[in-house]
Amino acid sequence: MINKIIKFSVESRMFIFIATLLLIVLGYRSFQTLSIDAVPDITNTQVQINTPVKGLVPEEIERMVTFPIEYSMNGIPGVQTIRSISRFGISQVTVIFTEETQILVARQLVSEKLQNLELPTGVVPEMGPISTGLGEIFHYSVSAKKLKQTPKKD
Repeated sequence: MINKIIKFSVESRMFIFIATLLLIVLGYRSFQTLSIDAVPDITNTQVQINTPVKGLVPEEIERMVTFPIEYSMNGIPGVQTIRSISRFGISQVTVIFTEETQILVARQLVSEKLQNLELPTGVVPEMGPISTGLGEIFHYSVSAKKLKQTPKKD
């Protein structure tokens, strides 16, 4: 079978060349009209709560800010996981919801819980932007400016 395919390909080179070009053109055209995303977004529904905190060490931020925020998020329907990190000057809590939960509903529920929270004076938690892991990728390019050449003076 393979010998017949090879023999046909060698004997009719022009047909194979034209068929290859046709497949390339059709493939390129299909690629241009592709309606799905090349990199599908597979991240889950999540809401980040960022809280800038001045003057406290991470242990105090964990005890006075991060833990109360985590604790208040436990009663929200659809919550799967709650993750947090406390660093110098910031507390970040990530609330992960089930796949069925709509992002705007999740943000509304988190916002309602944050309004009833008692935190130290001057500490105001803020929700992160509506974005996913793929949406937070930063694209940049580096380009050089063409310098003006000054004429040499003799």
